[in-house]
Amino acid sequence: QVQLVESGGGLVQAGGSLRLSCAVSGRTFSNYAMGWFRQPPGKEREFVAGISWSSSTTTYAASVKGRFTISRDNAKNTVYLQMNSLKPEDTAVYYCAAAGSRYPRADRNEYAYWGQGTQVTVSS
Repeated sequence: QVQLVESGGGLVQAGGSLRLSCAVSGRTFSNYAMGWFRQPPGKEREFVAGISWSSSTTTYAASVKGRFTISRDNAKNTVYLQMNSLKPEDTAVYYCAAAGSRYPRADRNEYAYWGQGTQVTVSS
């Protein structure tokens, strides 16, 4: 059984930083791309960032590029999202997801497994 467990969310002031983690079990983590998505209140879930199986390729939504960094540690079966210069519009539930391929896509349908989500709230 594949499990993804996010941690690291919380309340932060605008301009602050948070680091999200997602631990994966039940699957050969290093073979697949990973992604982070978010769902703001009352809105659709949207792509944030993705990373390939070997970390050679990363991709970001335009709204977070230059502020967020995705990384992974295959030895620890964990993917991270470093979020800097946070803005109130970054407030959302953040989800990590495991892809069915080696390279990340922005399409949520490309991701087979999902975590339960972690809340990030940025105050102004």
